[in-house]
Amino acid sequence: MKRREFLKLSGAAAMGGFSITKASAQAVSWPNKPVRIIVPYAPGGASDLIARPWADALSQAFGQPFVIDNRGGAGGMIGTEVVAKSAPDGYTFLLTPNGPLTVLPSLRQMPYNAEKDFMPVGRVGDLVCGFVIHPNVGVRTFKEMVEYAKKNPGKLNYGSAGLGSGAHLRIEMLKYKAGIDITHVPYRGSADALNDLLPGNVQMMNEINVLPHVKAGKLILLNINYPTRSPDFPDTPTLTELGLSGADEPIWYCVWAPAGTSSEIVDKFNAKIREIAATDEMKKKMREISVAMPIQTPAQIAEFKRADIAANAEVIKAANVKLE
Repeated sequence: MKRREFLKLSGAAAMGGFSITKASAQAVSWPNKPVRIIVPYAPGGASDLIARPWADALSQAFGQPFVIDNRGGAGGMIGTEVVAKSAPDGYTFLLTPNGPLTVLPSLRQMPYNAEKDFMPVGRVGDLVCGFVIHPNVGVRTFKEMVEYAKKNPGKLNYGSAGLGSGAHLRIEMLKYKAGIDITHVPYRGSADALNDLLPGNVQMMNEINVLPHVKAGKLILLNINYPTRSPDFPDTPTLTELGLSGADEPIWYCVWAPAGTSSEIVDKFNAKIREIAATDEMKKKMREISVAMPIQTPAQIAEFKRADIAANAEVIKAANVKLE
């Protein structure tokens, strides 16, 4: 080998080693300034209720502020795009339900690549919620709701956090599985939908922020949208128990990083999320808002995401779901 070629290869190897060392050093000192967590929905909704306890716990655990930045609109797409186009420096992350990454891509052209533009960091919660209905409809059970909807096609309506949100797809799945016709009313976030549900302007929802109103007797819980019953509502059946197998897939929440973020930072962040999720304090806070916390590695989240994209695409095609 000529001396010039040897020096070139040696220099490349040295630079590669320098890059690895630099990345390792960044991971060791990370975070050394405030971290921004973008929530792609309006304040006060389900996403916000989950994100804020996590931001507080992470701030305490890492000794740096983890700041929630609500960027609502377009079913979560606006805030999600912001993260996709952010620098992968470990200081901007996305905390979102699955809708913007595993539902919307099967419904519309996206300004980001849901499969390539994000790295999974940590799964922070699954909604253990269900469909609720306003008492003025005059039904008390899931069976009565289905019978009412079949006798009055298109008369019932339901609010969601937006077109293509996880809650939107769950109700479309219900319509498909139960053979009913009800009208979708999309909002910029679930808090806005709830504001219309409580006085009866819309009649149904599927979000965790409705459950305190169920306990107060202002709304009626028809079922649980989760593979198992809720400990808070042990007498309320799941959709599978009601004969709608395959409709109990949860709305799940994860933290995501822009693609290209140091894997060492991602692993460090994931380890802390799993550590916090195992604490009695976080379990209590999530239980209070009816959220379960499956603990997963980034690799497990990536596999779960791929499966969810495929499952949602199948439902969207079979039910002929459209963004209208």
